[in-house]
Amino acid sequence: MSIVKTYQKVNTDKEYISFGISKMEDIYTKRNGIVDEPHRHNYYTVLIINKANGQHIIDFNTYELANNQIFFVAPGQVHQVIETEKSSGFAMTFSNQFLVENSIPLSFIESLNLFQNYGQNPPLMPSKVQFETIEQFSNQIFKLFKSDAKMKNLSIGAFLKLLLIECNTLCSINPIESDIDTSGDNLIRAFKKGVESNYKKEHSTTYYANELHITPDHLNRTIKARIGKTAKDYIQARIITEAKRLLYFSDLTNKEIAYELGFNEPANFSAFFKKHTQLSPSSFKKKELKS
Repeated sequence: MSIVKTYQKVNTDKEYISFGISKMEDIYTKRNGIVDEPHRHNYYTVLIINKANGQHIIDFNTYELANNQIFFVAPGQVHQVIETEKSSGFAMTFSNQFLVENSIPLSFIESLNLFQNYGQNPPLMPSKVQFETIEQFSNQIFKLFKSDAKMKNLSIGAFLKLLLIECNTLCSINPIESDIDTSGDNLIRAFKKGVESNYKKEHSTTYYANELHITPDHLNRTIKARIGKTAKDYIQARIITEAKRLLYFSDLTNKEIAYELGFNEPANFSAFFKKHTQLSPSSFKKKELKS
């Protein structure tokens, strides 16, 4: 079984390029309709879909492709687009480097309710009028990307920010707030960073609350208000996502995965996995490998 393919650069031919946008129909034609294998990117991906049929699988969750959809895939997420016919729309990719170089703070991206690292990643389903606005920004970005305009990256960055703000206002949770209270955003960033560094050995909300010098209740309330799930939910979603990736993309045994993810007993890992997925680790692996 091969390790999951990872695309490190936005443009493999030109390493200095940190932003890309392509028409989905051109990608389909270039690949002769052949579906790429499940893979991950070390950059952000936004799919603005005008028309499509098929499926988009993100971290083993399957979503039906349809018209007027927008998908957001965070760095590190494993995904696969399966088109049953040629789609139309845009595939946009950008790295942290692009954001920094074009005066978009990383905190802006992290404050959005769009790039959900773990758990569910359903598409945004704007109304026809809302989609037309987002599509206009996409067309402007595409036109700029293909041009030799002066300061074109700064212009692309400005339209990208407008596009993301427009998308974020359509989300019911965590609309972009004013700069008056940034303490919640700072706390979210610190919590997510802490989980990413320690989830393989620390599973309790109390541990992360102590590291942040706040109470578990305060942490839970803040996380719930900002991202719609508790701190415990977020930690468990991170563990489950990694477990699925290891089961599918590695040759580790269930026992080895259990210890890798900080469980004292393999049986505890199996019970945890089954509680969250309704499948045993072995059943999940068999099911995914058959599909």
